[in-house]
Amino acid sequence: MKFAEILGHESVKERLRAMIDNDRLPHAMVLEGPAGTGKFALARAAVQYLHCANRHGGDSCGECPSCIQHQSFNHIDTIYSFPVLKSAGGAVSDDFMPLWRKFMSESPYMDYELWQKMLGNPNGQPVIYVDESQEIIRKLSYTAHGAECKVVIMWLPERMNNQCANKLLKLIEEPLPGVKLIFVSDNSGEILPTIYSRLQRIEVRRIADNDVAQYLQSRYSVDPVDAMALAHLSGGNILLADKNIDRNGESHDFLEMFQKLMRLAYQRKIGLLKKWSNDSAAMGREQAARFCAYCQRLTRENFIANLRINQLNYLNREEMAFSRNFSPFINERNVEQLSALFNKAKEDIMANGNGKIIFFDVAVKVILLLKK
Repeated sequence: MKFAEILGHESVKERLRAMIDNDRLPHAMVLEGPAGTGKFALARAAVQYLHCANRHGGDSCGECPSCIQHQSFNHIDTIYSFPVLKSAGGAVSDDFMPLWRKFMSESPYMDYELWQKMLGNPNGQPVIYVDESQEIIRKLSYTAHGAECKVVIMWLPERMNNQCANKLLKLIEEPLPGVKLIFVSDNSGEILPTIYSRLQRIEVRRIADNDVAQYLQSRYSVDPVDAMALAHLSGGNILLADKNIDRNGESHDFLEMFQKLMRLAYQRKIGLLKKWSNDSAAMGREQAARFCAYCQRLTRENFIANLRINQLNYLNREEMAFSRNFSPFINERNVEQLSALFNKAKEDIMANGNGKIIFFDVAVKVILLLKK
């Protein structure tokens, strides 16, 4: 992985390069920030740059033996550590290495849900067990073979159990020569405080919407307007941006359902609204909750469109066409109530409420709110 292959984060890349070029890479550090922002890719790129025999132009060469080994996830002086499930057949990372290489190849932005599925249990809670710390210490007892230093890259250190964390604490407090520890955390607040306090921290923030939009355009050939709308929805999370692309057809269906609700509510057609409620309730619980969240978002976007604050508006082309005529109906008198209504419906659905009753209640209340 080269720095050039990673989306955005130019200041973080420059900081990592400077640390390595000036031989000031700390013995223990953490890249922390939201999921889907490329933290693990940055760690991989930094280690490849560190080991590269011919780095130039602020990046690794990608051609020397060390870079080739990194690109195939086989560098002898790079140790990967990650959470696993004992029920899936092992207690240490090495037991899952072929699966891990496949995961890194398929998901460079590290989709945790995909890792759970690959381990064979989508609802499982992978852990970094004490056996892992013992294995890391054993590997670090040998000198580096192909580089000046060994590097441990640990994904999700917050998933270390207490026994594992306490064993690694001594390694952090009393660093071995020629050893670097790089932790990559989605939720650094859950790392054992005695470890976290001893780590040098680099914050990796969300990816800019413009960068995500460019990514979507180049990878999926998405229209620029639609790409920007999807990028905003993703919140700087590439994993979520990919999922939003997969759900693009769902968004089209949600828009049609939203349009139908608003038109029937405006016309006060109770019988047809009851049928709409029954049809909406036929969705599964997760999809119905996503629809409520979609309605809440579209309410907000139409209010912004009504205020004509275009720079804050994130509608795709299809939504924009509908909102040109609909947005005047969403105003300061009803926007908060409509938003709260859809949010309450989502909460009730996730609490296993009766979908037919919930959606019909929404429909009746929308009739009253649209007239405000």
